[in-house]
Amino acid sequence: MHRILLAAAVATALPIGIVPSAASAASGHVNLVAASPAAGSTVAKPTRVTLTFSEPLAAGSSGADLTMTGMPGMANHAPMPLKGFKTTVEGGKVLVLTFPRALPAGSYDLNWHVANAQQHKSTGKYSFSVK
Repeated sequence: MHRILLAAAVATALPIGIVPSAASAASGHVNLVAASPAAGSTVAKPTRVTLTFSEPLAAGSSGADLTMTGMPGMANHAPMPLKGFKTTVEGGKVLVLTFPRALPAGSYDLNWHVANAQQHKSTGKYSFSVK
């Protein structure tokens, strides 16, 4: 009998429409779910990179850095950060890097940093190559 009364008291104390299991299910982390070019891939002359995330992004707190780490025919190519590309958030969940011209042949490291509407931050890194 006491358990029934306790359960009824807890149920009436919760605000209407809030389910405890739903509130605890939200992780707060933004995860990368797709990328083009994909991690480890080799592509021909991309003019943009798209990163799709698990939840909507805060545009002002999301971006990426791209570094050319190798170039064909240059064994000792020093890492070269690329500048001059445009970064936008499209459709809420897609971070897009648009380049003024196609990327030249070489290897690249992409470091991304994003935040969702609640400002939960996530970062990641992956590499791809251009032929």
